[in-house]
Amino acid sequence: MIKKILRFEEILKGCVKNDNSCKEMMYKSFYGYLMGIILRYTKNTSDSEELVNDSFIKIFKHVAGFKPPANPEELQRSFRGWIAQIASRTAIDKIRSSKAHFYVDELNEDQHPVTQVSTASELHVNDIMNLLNHLPETQRLVFNLYEIEGFAHEEISKMLNIPESSSRVYLTRSKNKLRTLYTNTLVGSYKKNG
Repeated sequence: MIKKILRFEEILKGCVKNDNSCKEMMYKSFYGYLMGIILRYTKNTSDSEELVNDSFIKIFKHVAGFKPPANPEELQRSFRGWIAQIASRTAIDKIRSSKAHFYVDELNEDQHPVTQVSTASELHVNDIMNLLNHLPETQRLVFNLYEIEGFAHEEISKMLNIPESSSRVYLTRSKNKLRTLYTNTLVGSYKKNG
């Protein structure tokens, strides 16, 4: 049996119509992409696989609500952004439900001023991803949501149920910690080997 190769638009329309072969193609096409997103939030591979599958369940359930962009050339990029948000929120919901609540010390911007740290622009993406696992959980979540996913501090505060000012402070702390980790591990190992 010869399988017909479908364009992305056709696969998307098939998913809206609940066509199982289109759903399978969508799953296979975006599994790795969503796994990459989920792994930024969890360290456990089996949890990550479960969260990717949970994300796909939500994607297929709500795919009819996806609003395609006016320009058809941007369809796949827009869809990737839409499913990335679903995956991020699915991971955060899981983390939140596994803990009664985040430990949030009362962070106040006056006591912990927010400073401009250009760590993200100085590091390579792979370096950041490797170093993220060394951050405390709340700092890692805020960094991911703000720097990688593009959420605003107001949105992050609602998702994590923390004050908006705390989100800013956690972001600053995560950048400072990343810079320290970068200096101690990557630069230090380069000097040893250099």
